[in-house]
Order: sequence, then structure tokens, then C-alpha cells
Amino acid sequence: MLDDKRAGRRGRWRLRAAASGAVAAVFLGGCSAGATERADTSEPTASGSATPSASASGEVSAEGAEPTASASATPFEAAPDRVPRARQDGAALAEAVAMRPKDWGTGFEAQPLARSAEGTIALLDDQCRWQRTALPDDVLASLSLYSQLPGAGKRGTVRVTATVTVHTAVLDADDHVSATLEEALRCPEQQVRADERIAELMSVGTPLGMRGNNYADDSVLETGVYLTGTGTGTGTGKAFYRWMVTRLGPVTMTVSIKGAEGYTVAELEQFMTRGTTTMLDRVRYELGGGEG
Repeated sequence: MLDDKRAGRRGRWRLRAAASGAVAAVFLGGCSAGATERADTSEPTASGSATPSASASGEVSAEGAEPTASASATPFEAAPDRVPRARQDGAALAEAVAMRPKDWGTGFEAQPLARSAEGTIALLDDQCRWQRTALPDDVLASLSLYSQLPGAGKRGTVRVTATVTVHTAVLDADDHVSATLEEALRCPEQQVRADERIAELMSVGTPLGMRGNNYADDSVLETGVYLTGTGTGTGTGKAFYRWMVTRLGPVTMTVSIKGAEGYTVAELEQFMTRGTTTMLDRVRYELGGGEG
């Protein structure tokens, strides 16, 4: 059973799952990228702060326009006997990979609503509203865990979300990443709840081997602002938003940060990098890839 094999491996990735310096350099230096996740209408939604280097059409700025291939970049190959085939196994993998409060760092705790409803996934509908729906046929499992770093002194509360989605096949996961890249263009403003929305959205995709991406089969970065309140001006709360999805084989992982007063972009990026690289490492070792 997958669960039995996974239990024996869990201790190994816990020792090896710290963010690597090479990946952190790509996130924080190469593309000024942090990790963020999409909004969710029925659970807490995370957003964060960033200055994007990409447009909603997916075009990168002139500074980063020249793709750089990585000689060591090869697609992730999971061990066939460890790839989930049933929804029970997909759910077990999602549980093993998703970031919990203690994984983010000292002081983090679960949000009041700590996890998504079982058997559901967040999707953007035709009216640009986020809804939770039943899992489609091409998804075995999807789990979102919601954590926060409570505010203290002059600092507000930072909220983070980690989502792991296990697809039935690599092509299904690839389609999911492609769709997320297009959503900012289709819906530059998206409704999260009645009085919450994300706006000014821009996104860029970075496939394996392009612009320093040697850490995931594919990735998409999205940035914008998170607005709270139904009005405009002084009555509306505004926070920087950042979301990132990465894919390894049939698994997609998203991390989001909703920033708060008193935090710099660099401080928030540390959380985003930790969440993304930790989950990437966990997928590699849970599914048998990357072991020497």
C-alpha cells in the first residue's frame, strides 16, 4: 500500500525538506518571485505582496525576457509504484505534502477554519467568482490548509495557504497549470467573498529550463492586490497579493500569502519560498524522485 511505503520515507524528507539555496535564489533574485495561492470563496484565502515582472498576457519584463536553459533541468519522473491511482491514495499524498502551521515557522498557528472541505476543489467560474465544487474526474484529491502568523505590536496578521492537488495524470496536471496562467487575463479582478476580491492581476509562466527554473516541471506566478470592503478609498482595506503554482509530475502545489502592515516584501518572500520548496521536496521524496 502507498501509505505503508510513505510512512517509511517520511523521516527522510523531514531531514531533507529545507529550502535549497539554489531554489531560493531563483525565487528571491532571478524572477523576484514568491509563492501564492488562488482565492477560495468558502475558506480563508491567502494573498501577499510583490512587484511583478510580468504582464497579464504572460510577457516578462525586458530585464528578464531572455530565457535561460538549465543543463540539469529534466522532467520529474516518479516511481510508478508510488503514483496514486485511487482517491484514497491521492488524499494520503496531499496530507503528507501540504504545509501545516509549524512548517511555516515560529509563531504560526491554524486559522479558525483550518482546512478545505473534503472532496472539493476551488475553481473560478464564468463570472470570475471563486467557488468550491466537487472534485472533477481528473482530480484524485485536493487539500488546502490555512495558517496564520498573528499580528503583534505594529505588525498585522499574515495569512498563508498551502494547497496540494493530485491529478489522475501528468497531462491533467499540466492542463491545470496552463489554465491558471490564463485566469488573470480572463478575470483581472476576481470575487473571493461578498466583500473581498483580488484585483490588478498579472501572471507569468515559467516552464522547466526557462529563466532559471530547474526546480519544477512548470510554474506560474501571479501578483496583484487583495481588497477588503465593498467600497473604494479609505473604507477599503488593501494588501499586496502573491500566488504561485508549481508542478511535479501529476501533482500541483500552490502557496499564497496575504501580506500585512509592518512586513517588507523580503520578509514575506521568506515564507513563500519556504512553503514552495518544502512541498516540492516532499513530492520528490514521497513519489520516489530525486533520490541518490
